[in-house]
Amino acid sequence: MAENLLKGKLGIITGALDENSIAWKTALKAHNQGARFVLTNAPIAMRMGAIKELAEECNTIVIPADATSLEDIEKLYTESKAYLGGNFDFILHSIGMSPNIRKGRSYGELNYDWVNKSYDVSAISFHKMMHMAEKMDLMNEWGSIMGLSYIAAQRVYPFYTDMADAKALLESIARGYGYRFGKSKKVRVNTISQSPTKTTAGTGIDGFDAFYNFADKMSPLGNAPADACADYIITMFSDLTRFVTMQNLFHDGGYSTTGISEELMDQFKDL
Repeated sequence: MAENLLKGKLGIITGALDENSIAWKTALKAHNQGARFVLTNAPIAMRMGAIKELAEECNTIVIPADATSLEDIEKLYTESKAYLGGNFDFILHSIGMSPNIRKGRSYGELNYDWVNKSYDVSAISFHKMMHMAEKMDLMNEWGSIMGLSYIAAQRVYPFYTDMADAKALLESIARGYGYRFGKSKKVRVNTISQSPTKTTAGTGIDGFDAFYNFADKMSPLGNAPADACADYIITMFSDLTRFVTMQNLFHDGGYSTTGISEELMDQFKDL
């Protein structure tokens, strides 16, 4: 990758939990590419992870914020602008959580209070973050806002339950706000649909290992690792992708457009 792709750019990166997370790897690469940014995560997530170590490595600060709270987001933005000394060129929304998945609820037995929590944390928070950025006029022209999605937004993956619905909502919000922000400030809004990835969140889903191996055999390039996804996000933050907006971008080694692979066909020849 070219050097200093993000030189002089300012932003916010959410959701860096540990060294396996896409947000964590994105922060390291953004720092290496010349960006300055603030890290943020929910207070409970900060107690679970090691985000302060990441902040030291990236020469920045961590501002705790609940992304479902407009008041927290406003405080985050106000303090971030003061620390960075200017408006934002990029925001990464890397936030997702489903109490139903954590509790092992099937799609037909969802707790609807938990469903609302899944939607609020995993998707509506994306809208809230953009709403406050627009209201406070904090995005620079030609800025880039990214969210992390998954192919279950378009196709059925039974184990993904209400998170599939949340990701579909996330992608719809990206289109809706992408149009709005594009017209007003030339800010682009996109989502990346990543391969199954061995993050703390991903491996917490029942049957993850089996599906990870299945997707790897289906993808002509194999599963895209978190480190490569971080590279893609950096490219989307850069000026090289100024006219890409309102898209869900598949970063999955070709999985999303492969009907069947030879490796999988071989497994079924003798059945």
